[in-house]
Amino acid sequence: MIASRARLRYHRQLGRLVGYRLPEGAFHGAVIEALFSIPYDGFDRPTREQIMAFLKAFVNCKCRESPNCGCPERKFAIEIIELRESGLDHRQISEFILEEYGIEIYAADILSYLEESVHLLEAIRDVAEQTQIRQVQIRTEDHIEAIEKGIPILG
Repeated sequence: MIASRARLRYHRQLGRLVGYRLPEGAFHGAVIEALFSIPYDGFDRPTREQIMAFLKAFVNCKCRESPNCGCPERKFAIEIIELRESGLDHRQISEFILEEYGIEIYAADILSYLEESVHLLEAIRDVAEQTQIRQVQIRTEDHIEAIEKGIPILG
């Protein structure tokens, strides 16, 4: 999944604050737990804002197992798709994610993820066509087109 390739820009600084080395993965349980346990005054203002945006966008869920429930990873994957559907290309998505959340991810990884998503949607569309579930077929076609062309889906 795309979330496994995401790294926090400030993970070393975070590790120094908690007193032990953290994995690089932005969505690793130890990293997320560290974000909840540290004083934010150890970071400059832009980094604090990125941390807050990260937690609000991806870790804010009501699951009992939160933050180890899988919701942060799913929300991140959805964010990538939505950014593409809003018209950003893979390079712009990488830059936006870095500026907004402090998450480093290679543009090539985003491009691969988007291509995989289209292939998965095509398979879903084909199954929907075979089982005559027209609404699913139409929605998957809309998402495929939006990802391929970067056009917003209305409705």
